[in-house]
Amino acid sequence: MPQQTYSKFLAEHTEEFNALSKKSRIVSMGRLVTFATLLILVYFYFQTRTNVTLALIGVFFVGFVFLVRLYNQLSTKNEFNKALMEINKNEIDFLEKNALPFADGSEFIDPTHPYSFDLDFFGPRSLFQTLNRTETFIGKQILATNLLSLKSKQSILSTQTAVHELAEDLPWRQAVSAQSKVKPDNREIHENMAKWMKSKIQHIPKYYDLASYILPVIFIGLTTYNIIFEAGIGDKCFYLFLINLGLVARNLKAIKMELVQSTNIDRTLKNYSEILAKIESKKFDSKALVDLQIRLTKKKVSASSEMNRLSQLFGQLDNILNPAGMVVMNGFFMYHLHTMRNLTKWKKQNGEDVMIWIQVIGEFEALISFANLSYNNPDFVFPDLNEEHIIQFENLGHPLLGKNQRVTSDVSFEKENFIILTGSNMSGKSTFLRSLGVNMVLGGIGAPICASKANIHAIPVYVSMRVSDSLNDNESFFFAEVKRLKEVMDAADKQLTFVLLDEILRGTNSDDKRTGTVEVVKKIISKNAIGALATHDLKVCDTTAEFPNQLTNKCFEVEVVDNDLYFDYRLREGICKNKNATFLMKKMKVI
Repeated sequence: MPQQTYSKFLAEHTEEFNALSKKSRIVSMGRLVTFATLLILVYFYFQTRTNVTLALIGVFFVGFVFLVRLYNQLSTKNEFNKALMEINKNEIDFLEKNALPFADGSEFIDPTHPYSFDLDFFGPRSLFQTLNRTETFIGKQILATNLLSLKSKQSILSTQTAVHELAEDLPWRQAVSAQSKVKPDNREIHENMAKWMKSKIQHIPKYYDLASYILPVIFIGLTTYNIIFEAGIGDKCFYLFLINLGLVARNLKAIKMELVQSTNIDRTLKNYSEILAKIESKKFDSKALVDLQIRLTKKKVSASSEMNRLSQLFGQLDNILNPAGMVVMNGFFMYHLHTMRNLTKWKKQNGEDVMIWIQVIGEFEALISFANLSYNNPDFVFPDLNEEHIIQFENLGHPLLGKNQRVTSDVSFEKENFIILTGSNMSGKSTFLRSLGVNMVLGGIGAPICASKANIHAIPVYVSMRVSDSLNDNESFFFAEVKRLKEVMDAADKQLTFVLLDEILRGTNSDDKRTGTVEVVKKIISKNAIGALATHDLKVCDTTAEFPNQLTNKCFEVEVVDNDLYFDYRLREGICKNKNATFLMKKMKVI
């Protein structure tokens, strides 16, 4: 059971976190004691000038540096463990229906999209929020893009194999997700990075390069000579220090140009490097994953090492914002000119590849999200694909409904292409339509679907269930709905489409609505579209008698049991017979 595994992992990572925290406290105390001892030894050295004290200063300084590095390593490991703890706790909360602690993708809501708005793909308690296990900005973008577009048959099959492989390796998936969570990025960082990669390289004149090698050597040599032999040339050394500093200052604008576009991203780049290293070191079998991995290799140089190098360069360049460090490092070594030269060289060699590497991270995060869906729902299946325009589902349900809450249906479009669906209010018509739409989309992108068995022909999905009027566009509800129906018809003219319509033409009178609905049904089946239409108007069902080979009637029923409404949400053949509106209004004393 997934929940038991998550609980086990949470306990293990919590135990490791506590152990590392204890070590960190001990190392922190040792670091403090070592530093205090070092200060005392320095004081005694200036009092005694003994070689023993000087040697002890060296020993304690090395010890202090070691403890600082050890503390940083422990902190990094603990950050990673904390992220793993959070991941497993989130999954437990999700499975127990306590919370949905994942980004909901509200920024991707688009009422004009053929299906995403009508099927609740984005926003609170949406399909995206249920699926989403991405942490990077590009990961969210790619996951959203996948949900909004149909893949080719070959790509679907390739994605299915990749998702199945990833679903079986929970520790690796969580390791990648935890590393992404350690230092999440955002739109600003991603866009600044893309802008920096496309920006013009800031060239520094070659004679400055030559000076950056020669002058620091002369300065350090003269300074050392002056200290050892007390030559009395301190003023000349100071002037040379100022010259070094002045030459760097002359190029300060070019250096800051790089910082303006890319400041404070060295930690994010370091984190990218760690994620890439995990991807590079993993052995994959499926072609889709191997192909992604290959995109990280260029001239036998790993993307992770190059990304780590870029992180170091930005960290070094960022030091220019520290006035004291800037003066000392540039006066002695002309430090930032060397960094700029190395950064320019790096950009020439790898500038075109960075966004590709980041894209690969996003692709893996999207696949991990699908794999997590598969792992959390072992009863979900990957649909078989066909070219015969057949769509069949066994035990079809909505993936956002819990297993105990979900009522499934068998449905096939093999013989008749279109269903006219009837049923009283709250009987399950809209949920059934959404189940069809969501699973057709998931099946068309290579993700697992909520069914025990499925065989589909992957085709574009078009839905009209939640059309809204637009005050900004000066449109009425009715006109907006007619526009959507026109889009559906135009799409069906170009290719075979899967169409779902729910109670269309609500913005007009009943006679006009019935006539219009019947004509829409006739037009739809003339275009060989596949799908379903839900309606309260039972007269619309008479159209089936005219087109028995293309239309079929199905329904959801409601019963009154012990003076209360009872819904079983079971899909039945035929036209619904029972109604509930008048009964419900009487029961609630509306009438």
